Amino acid sequence: MTASSSPLLPALLLLLIVFVDGGSGAEAKTALDQLCGSLGSYYVTPDLCASALCADPSAPCRAARDAPAVAALAARLAADNATAAKGSIEAALSLAGSAGGAASAMRSCLQLYAGAVPALRWAARSVAAGRYRGAREVLQAAQYVAAGCEGMAGDAAALPRENGRFSDMAFVAHAVVASMSRD
Repeated sequence: MTASSSPLLPALLLLLIVFVDGGSGAEAKTALDQLCGSLGSYYVTPDLCASALCADPSAPCRAARDAPAVAALAARLAADNATAAKGSIEAALSLAGSAGGAASAMRSCLQLYAGAVPALRWAARSVAAGRYRGAREVLQAAQYVAAGCEGMAGDAAALPRENGRFSDMAFVAHAVVASMSRD
């Protein structure tokens, strides 16, 4: 009996194909899924990462072709979220008037965002160009903007919800960019 006529050969080939292919029943993982899954659940969970980066259903978050594209998306979204939070705080301040402790806290918070937005725009451009040094540090510092605002306001509920959204985005963006720049 030759190897080509053995009844076991087709079965072994099929088994080898299934083993190498992984069964083809699993969904193909996107670059976003892979990067979010590699951050370490003790730091940023895959769910938090994906939900922050895919919060806008019209944005093609899972279309990023590789990890650098996911990092560029994260940095851009951090800058966009900071800009939205700044605008919301400006609007809340104009409605609240200029007197009182809440207005004073919001003005101070607004100063934090006024400094953070240009730095985050620079960081987003740097990450998009593949330069992570400096951008990582900007994103790390940005994580404290929302918390600083909460501390000044004395109550997170006194601030627009965009402050909390920015907090999550800054945390995720820092984790994503830091994963790209392990010096």
